Amino acid sequence: MVAIKDELNVYESADARFEEAVAKLGVEQGVYKYLKHPDKEITMYLPVGLDNGQVEVFTGYRVLHSTVRGPGKGGIRYDMNVTIDEIRALAAWMTWKCAVVNIPFGGAKGGVICDPAKMSKGELERLTRRYTAELGEWLGPERDVPAPDVGTNEQIMAWVMDTYAMHVGQASAAVVTGKPIELGGSRGRREATGRGCLINCDKALAKLGMKREGCRVIVQGFGNVGSMAALLMYIAGYKVVGVADIHGALYNEKGFDVPALVDWVSFKRKPLPEFPGGGAKMDQQEVLFQPCDILLPAAIENQITSKNAHRVQTRILCEGANGPTTAPADEILAQKDVFVIPDILANAGGVTVSYFEWVQDRQGFFWRESEVNDRLQDFIEQAFDGVVEAAENYKVRNRIAAYIVAIERVAKALKLRGIYA
Repeated sequence: MVAIKDELNVYESADARFEEAVAKLGVEQGVYKYLKHPDKEITMYLPVGLDNGQVEVFTGYRVLHSTVRGPGKGGIRYDMNVTIDEIRALAAWMTWKCAVVNIPFGGAKGGVICDPAKMSKGELERLTRRYTAELGEWLGPERDVPAPDVGTNEQIMAWVMDTYAMHVGQASAAVVTGKPIELGGSRGRREATGRGCLINCDKALAKLGMKREGCRVIVQGFGNVGSMAALLMYIAGYKVVGVADIHGALYNEKGFDVPALVDWVSFKRKPLPEFPGGGAKMDQQEVLFQPCDILLPAAIENQITSKNAHRVQTRILCEGANGPTTAPADEILAQKDVFVIPDILANAGGVTVSYFEWVQDRQGFFWRESEVNDRLQDFIEQAFDGVVEAAENYKVRNRIAAYIVAIERVAKALKLRGIYA
């Protein structure tokens, strides 16, 4: 493992894993330098009129990491903790994620430093339209295709699509994914990341000779990814024994009625720890260290670190979030024989169905949800098998194997294209 200065800097963690993988692959120096650096980084200062008549200036970013295999692809994040290093890391992860599942996209990511919970709908719309307008010349179905991320949703993607259309003078549904179905969104997109986690977990159980029935699952994070993963796994026969969100966590060895829990949190808008379905209350991070068979962190980065990885009590770690495990923690989990399904594979269901949405928009023909789900399963299963095979061939952990698969594909495409000069 490459030494890093700041364990909690997600860019350093991403870079350390990249360095380890390219060393195993023996990537030539010129290709290494090309892949290590992003294509471009854009910083914007966005003046937005607030409802109270004042003007606030927000800082926004967009990093385009790679277009070697296709247009950039990556979400837009609205959060007070957005940093340029975080966006750099997430853009690079998107490059590798798209390559792992073998879809023709590169990687990108965007973000604005703001607190969307404290902004009105009108303020969010004005911020989104200004951000999109500033990026107008860089976005496009063949250039850079945004999507929802932390703090953004279908409505915000609809504003991105409309703003872009106003600037180019024509409707262009394929400029963004994660849109409402009425505007060219794909069926199955909302459930896609959680469904991808389920498919990966099914494959891991088969690999390890385990069964769904009675398999204990803990899910940290109960937004779209975590709640959908928990619900789909419950329906499939898994036993969800631990859940957590920003308000706290619950743990119940007997398992939860997940449909009732989703209704409580997502529709009744009640705090998760107050769910009347039983369970011991605890801190949202403490639930990560309770006994289980599958641990699924689907919240934010840096949840499992060198300081707490020794406390993890699971057989399988399925990373629903981006970067929930720091690079130094990887070594500890390996010593504990935890089977890790790394983020760039585990949560790739979302970008895979985003690709399906982009394809459907471009052809003007939309698929049934069953067709979307079947295609998703095929893509994720092939990606899982490829990562496991690489892990065995190179004698490395699954995470480094995923990077190896991805880097090899991007490097091959780069060599075939050549470098324009």
